[in-house]
Formats: sequence, C-alpha cells, structure tokens
Amino acid sequence: MSFKNYIFKNLWIQVILSLLIGLGVGLILGEDVGVGLNDDALDSLSSYLKIPANIFLSIILMIIVPLIFTSIVVAITNLGAKDKLKTLGLGIATYFVITTTIAILVAVSLASIIAPGSILDLTALQETHDLSDDELKVTEGFSLDDIPNVVSNIIPKNPISSYLEGQMFSILIMALIVGLSMAVLPKESVKPLLDVLESIQKITLHILLISMKIVPFAVFGLIVGMVATVGIETMVGLGAYMGTVVLGLGIMLLVYALILKFVAKRPISSTFSKFRNPQTLAFSTASSMATMPMTLKTAEEDLKIDTRVSKFVIPLGTTVNMDGTALYQVIAVFFLAQLFAIELSMLSILVIIITSLLASIGTPAVPGAGVIVLSTILITVGIPPVGILLLLSVDRILDMIRTMVNVTGDLTASCVFDKLTRD
Repeated sequence: MSFKNYIFKNLWIQVILSLLIGLGVGLILGEDVGVGLNDDALDSLSSYLKIPANIFLSIILMIIVPLIFTSIVVAITNLGAKDKLKTLGLGIATYFVITTTIAILVAVSLASIIAPGSILDLTALQETHDLSDDELKVTEGFSLDDIPNVVSNIIPKNPISSYLEGQMFSILIMALIVGLSMAVLPKESVKPLLDVLESIQKITLHILLISMKIVPFAVFGLIVGMVATVGIETMVGLGAYMGTVVLGLGIMLLVYALILKFVAKRPISSTFSKFRNPQTLAFSTASSMATMPMTLKTAEEDLKIDTRVSKFVIPLGTTVNMDGTALYQVIAVFFLAQLFAIELSMLSILVIIITSLLASIGTPAVPGAGVIVLSTILITVGIPPVGILLLLSVDRILDMIRTMVNVTGDLTASCVFDKLTRD
C-alpha cells in the first residue's frame, strides 16, 4: 500500500495533518509570530474557514435526537434475556457513577493542592477582558432551601418539548422508559416498531459516516481560527489552570488502564493502541457524538465486543458518561473561586460535586457544551458567571483533550461489560 493510500484510508492521520497545518497557518496569521491580521480581516477569514465545521456540526445536531433515542431503545430491546438487561442496565449505571465520582474527587484534590487560581492576577485579567466591578460581584450561592425544587425538576414534564429543544437527558430518560417497556413485551407485538427504529438508527449512522469525510477540513478551519485569535501570551497566562486540568485527565487515563487490566482482563498496551482512531477523532472534533460511529466501529471490529453490549453501552456512555467533562468543570469552578478569593464551604464543595455529577450526565456531546453547562455550577455556588470569559480562550484545547478522555471511558466501559456479560 502506498503512503498516499495509507493516508486516505486512515482518518486519524488526515486529522493530525490538518491539526499541524492549521497550527502553522494560525501562527502565521496571528500577531505573536506572523503577519498579524487586523481583527476585521481575521474574523472574516475565520468565518469562511469555519464553514466545513459549521456544516459538520449542523449535521450532528440534525440527527442527534433520533440517533440517541433509537440506539438506546433498540439496544435495550435486543438484549433479550432479562438477566442480561439487569446486568447491563443497573451495572452500567453504577459503573458510570463510580468513574465519574472518581474523576470529580481527582479534580477536587488537584485543584485544592495546586490552587491554580491563586497564581493569576485578577486585576490584569479584568483589564484585558474589560470587565466592570459589577460583573465581578460575588452573589449568594446554593442553600439547603433550594434542594426540593431541584429534585422535583429532574424528571421532564413535557417529552415533546425536550425533543424539540434537544434536551439530551430528557431524551435519554424517555428512551430508557420506552426501551424497558418494549423489552418486557412479547417480541411479536413490538417487532413493527422495532423494525422502524432500527431503520432510523442505520440511516442516521450512515449519514454520520458520510459526514466524517469533511472532518479534516473542519479541523483545519477551527484550529486556524483559534490559534490566530487567541495568540500565545493569553494561553501562557492560563498555563497553571490548563496544566491542572491536563494532569487530572491524565490521571483518569491511568484509572482506565487499571480498569482494563484488573476488571476487563485485557492487556493495556494493545488495547489502548486500538483506541487510537476514536481518540484522535475525539481530540480533533471535541465531540464524542461526532466520534460515536468510529467508537462503535472500533468496539465491534477491533475490540471484538458483543454488538448487543457495544450498541447499548456506547450510545448511553456518549450521552451520560462524561468523566473528562466532570473533572474539567470541577477544576474550573475551584480555579475561579480561588481567582475571585471566594472561600468554598463544605456545603459548597458538596454542591459542586453533586451538580458536576448531574451536569456531566446532561451535557450535550457536542463541542463547547461543557463550558455552557459550567455556568449552571458557577451560579449555584455564587461565583460570577462572567468568569467563564476568562476560560474561553483556552477552552477549545481543553475541550479536545477532555473529549478524548470521555471516549476512552466509553470504550473502557464496553470492554468491562463485554467481559462481565460473557462470564
């Protein structure tokens, strides 16, 4: 096979080349190293370069609801035996909660020990981003009186509204209810609906596979815009915060390696090497939803995982298993609290842990969603939401890394439950 054909056959190589070329072009266009285009010219150029990425993201948003709903329902219905359904359903829920809790505890420990927010100068950042004193005002955070209202609103009141608004957590709950109901009914009574749902699932997955052809072009446009706009100085200034997040994500990869070794009974090196394609795609697109077709393909073809397991665990994990996102959100909250000199009480820390756990479940699996959900956590503990502006300049890089960790977690979970169900 020639080198040219090898490149065209492997999407991860195309993505890496796009990243490197985009990085070089971005540095050339930016002020720190290159020609330094003015803001208007840079914005105009970036808008054109982002066209492939916008098209790709629009395709994802177009099919995300039917894809997730049908994948969950079909997977639960096809599991067949009730004992296997019980093993996967309750087992995977418990597993996801445990790994996400580990990620949150790692984040709390690192943020408390390193204290990245105490290193930066809030005054300098305030002048850089032109923030007023009112915008930096600390408000009253979460209290015990708010608990009843929060718990009462966990279950969606209007499933149709959730579909129209793309509320993934509500869609997931509805899919679980429908899937469990279909699983206990006689097969002949649910077969017509199951056939329709399987057809919709195959169509949406095929659309995603076709759309991945434009991923390298989308990556190039996004990287050029990010590097040229952000520059080097701002990114270096937030290096302590970035380093803390990356260290935490690295620890989570180590946790997955230990799970593969001692729970899934798989060799670490060879198994991680098979994760390469979905990891690279996740790193470049910053979307575990966009990576899901590749994740499924890797699980079934490379890892030889039972399709009934992979088609249940991976779509479910793509929606609710966001260990990397949860870790990032907790460190970001601690970073901003330290930056604004806010003393976090034990109640506030507990609220951060619980909110991060729930927010990671409901975070849409698309680029940038984590920083949007982060505002909810900030408000609950009284940190000014404007603090998010201080993180946006480096969020894209961290988004790519934490998405790679999220996808790795889904593949690890598939290996674990493939082992458990076979036993």
